[in-house]
This record gives sequence, structure tokens and C-alpha cells, in this order.
Amino acid sequence: MKYYSGKVVWITGASSGIGEALTYELANLGARIILSARRKEELERVKGNCPVATQANIKILPLDLSQPSTLNLCTEAAIQLFGQVDILINNGGISQRSLGKETQLEVDRKVMEVDYFGTIGITKNLLPHFLSRKAGHIVTISSVMGKIGTPYRTGYAAAKHALHGFFDSLRAELWKDSKDIHVTIICPGWIRTNITMHAVTGNGTTLNKMDGSTQTGMAPNVFAPKALRAIARKREEVYIGGFKEVLAIYLKRFMPRTFSRVIRKAQVR
Repeated sequence: MKYYSGKVVWITGASSGIGEALTYELANLGARIILSARRKEELERVKGNCPVATQANIKILPLDLSQPSTLNLCTEAAIQLFGQVDILINNGGISQRSLGKETQLEVDRKVMEVDYFGTIGITKNLLPHFLSRKAGHIVTISSVMGKIGTPYRTGYAAAKHALHGFFDSLRAELWKDSKDIHVTIICPGWIRTNITMHAVTGNGTTLNKMDGSTQTGMAPNVFAPKALRAIARKREEVYIGGFKEVLAIYLKRFMPRTFSRVIRKAQVR
């Protein structure tokens, strides 16, 4: 995919899972990459796993999406690393596993702070750079939960739904400024990562176990090239996952009452 050759791609949530898999693919495609996440040592590990010949084009920028006061300086630092950013991949976030009635409001706030406000914070800080260059590509890794809701995901689904509202509106605005600033939303289904291990429960503690749906999900190294092809094609929204997850989106859209009856009995833990 020539689209990525020489391009500067900034990935949040790059220390594991989807972000890690995207890094390996992009390194082989000749991109210059900025890796961001909270854990610097894990970012170093990901960089070290890339081909030696590509490592000079990979920079590390630790970032905590839950700290909004730091996002402006982090964005400035990202631009300075290579002198520009061409593609932002908003991938950082946390998940949640608890019933809505048992979830403390502070937990909902935490999920929203990281998954929604952290994501749009980075985007808003980088947007003037894209506007000044009249070019750029904003990619957000949402979820099937951005299109549907299931039990045990109230806070997570709410944050992902909010991302769709923001980025759909932003896309409609940006065409007036430049037709070369693109917005892509990618909705993964079940992907075999540690996201459920780190998911928060109703009282804010970490789940520390892998759920069955995630365990049997698509491998990140299968997901990554599919996502990158969709980005290169400048797709506005794309669903990548198993048959059941993608079917659920269309069932919700076209047969909402049937979807409601099915989803309340679904095994989603």
C-alpha cells in the first residue's frame, strides 16, 4: 500500500493489541511512526520487535489520555518529532465489564474521559496542524459497540457512540476547509487482545480475566491489514469482525425489535 510510504503516522494505544499490530504492518509499509501509550517500556518493546532497518523511523512519545492538561504539549511534541503528522490513529482506550445498575458514576466518567475526551482532545489539538497544511487523515478505532449496545457495556458503548457523533459531525464540517482532510471510523468486532484483562468493573477495579468472546475473536495481525486497506481507501466507516458482530449492526439498523430480543439473551461476557 503506497499510501503509507513516507507518511508520518501517530498511533495512540500502541503498546499492545490493535495498536501493536498496526505498528508492525506500518513499519513494513515504509511509514514513519510515532508510538504513544502510557507504558514507555512496552512501547520500546514494540519498537524493538520491528525490523531493525525500520527502527530509525519509529519514535516513542509516552501519553496518558486520562490527563487532558498534557495533550496539547504531547501533540506539539508529536509534530516536532518528524516535522509533521500525516495520519492520526486514535486507538487508545479502556473497556468496561459491569451491569449499568452496578456501575459507579465515577467509573462511567473514567471510561468517557479516556475513550471519548482523550480521543477528541488529541484530535482537536492536532486539527490546526492539518488545517494549516490542508491535508491529513484522522482515523478513530471505535467498536461494534459504537453502533449497538449489549449488556455489561453501558459505559463503554456510550463512549463509543459519542465518538461516532463527534467524528461524523467533524467530517461534515471539514470538507469546507479542505477536501484532503479525511475522517475514517473503524469498528472492530471481537479482536483477540488483552482489552478485557484491563477492563474496569462496576467499582473501578480491573477485571483481570479474558472473556470468551474476546478469546475466540479475530487475531490482531489479521485485523491490522484489513484496517489499513480501509484507511488507504479513505473509507468513512468500516466494520471488521466476525459474521455475528457485523450482522448485529445491520440487524439493529433494519430490524431493531428483533435485535433487542436477541441481544438481551446474548452471551457477551
